[in-house]
Amino acid sequence: MTFDLVVRGGTVVTAADAVRADIGIAGGRIVALAETLPAEGPVLDAGGLHVLPGGVDSHCHIEQPEADGSVHEESFVTASASAFAGGTTSVICFIPQFRGHAIGPTFDDYRLRARRAMADYAFHQIVTDPTEDVVEKELPALVAHGVRSFKVFLTYDPLHVDDAQYLRVLAAARRLGCLVTVHCENYHAITFLTERLLARGMRAPKYHAWSRPPAVEREATHRAIALAELLGQPIQIFHVSCAEAAEEIARAKARGVAVWGETCPQYLTLTGSDMDRPGFEGAKFMCSPAPRGADEHEAIWRFIRTRVLDVVTSDHCGFSYEGDRGKARHGRSAPFRDIPNGIPGLAARLPIVFSEGVAKGRIDLTDFVALTATNPARLFGLAPRKGTIAIGADADLVLWDTTKRVRLTNAVMQHAIDYTPYEGMEVTGWPVVTLRRGEVVMREGSVQAEPGTGRYLPRGPHSMPRPLAPFPNGFDPLG
Repeated sequence: MTFDLVVRGGTVVTAADAVRADIGIAGGRIVALAETLPAEGPVLDAGGLHVLPGGVDSHCHIEQPEADGSVHEESFVTASASAFAGGTTSVICFIPQFRGHAIGPTFDDYRLRARRAMADYAFHQIVTDPTEDVVEKELPALVAHGVRSFKVFLTYDPLHVDDAQYLRVLAAARRLGCLVTVHCENYHAITFLTERLLARGMRAPKYHAWSRPPAVEREATHRAIALAELLGQPIQIFHVSCAEAAEEIARAKARGVAVWGETCPQYLTLTGSDMDRPGFEGAKFMCSPAPRGADEHEAIWRFIRTRVLDVVTSDHCGFSYEGDRGKARHGRSAPFRDIPNGIPGLAARLPIVFSEGVAKGRIDLTDFVALTATNPARLFGLAPRKGTIAIGADADLVLWDTTKRVRLTNAVMQHAIDYTPYEGMEVTGWPVVTLRRGEVVMREGSVQAEPGTGRYLPRGPHSMPRPLAPFPNGFDPLG
């Protein structure tokens, strides 16, 4: 065969195996895997390195418009650079819906923004207002355009849906063959606690965690699962931060419920005490759910090892520390309620999970690949094109140095945000070359792709959102 590129001499790692193999690439796809491949053309030497599938980050807020007319600072160009720097080649980001407005115009606008991407990309649709027109007309139109997942928030103004609205989204997803992803925190409990904290003058960033303790996440996780179970609709619980919420997922899985759990590097490394830094500094670590105590880190790893939590994403949602679009947009004396919460993490995701997981003996290499690439690709209908190294798959590859030690700094992250919450953290294991569809897009920290070279990844029907159980009592409320 004639190859456009041969990746030679590396240890190829998938979610199942790690073997020494050469990889032959043609037309942007993997066309050959063998112990040794002949090559008359270009060769990329992977000797001494591990070759992993490019990371799939299924939870990224990139250049996302907000209801107040602002747009997230992270553009599709800067987000792609950050993704490549950290070994990620595909992202799934969010199309917003603004309450009282149609989805179509926002979808059209967001598709235009995404055309500047360098990473390959797909979309989730946020649903905040599931009116009859949205459910009967707009969501089916989105599915026809390849959007196969909906997101709902059980908290946040003006995003949260009540139980009746959530059921409408679940019913629409079942009918259309889509997965529903859920941000699980109790809206009314958070409002109750926030009002009382502020009334007593407790305004600092650290009180963000006080306003949403684990019980708030646990209750909403239980409720989200119970209502999904009522309709037999598969769901994924986003950004699980604590054992209490993970235990709800474990119990549901044991009952045979189609529910998956996701967590993020911040829940493996950061703690509530990070938000208790002097002055306004704690705002850098504010995200929701809030980072917990250090004891929760090992609990989350335990649920990862038992596959209750089987995807690790960045939940990249960056707001700079400085500037009128960032954390201090309402001033540095603003109460925690008015500080944008969310942290950047696209480039940090794979290095932190590898360093804290593989290098420290908590998981093995195949688990690492499953958590960061294979499982999200399968769950969201990007497999077998993405998330693995196999004949016919896109040649999205990362040459990984398992022993390289790097100190994380904001410059290393290559994002648009002016800080990283992981500043100064030392990690073991680092991507030295990233390929997207057979093209080197990052080498030793230097991004080599051009804006607009990313491709949209429309998703068709796939098995993961398929209902796994009949309705309770055999009664079909959707018939």
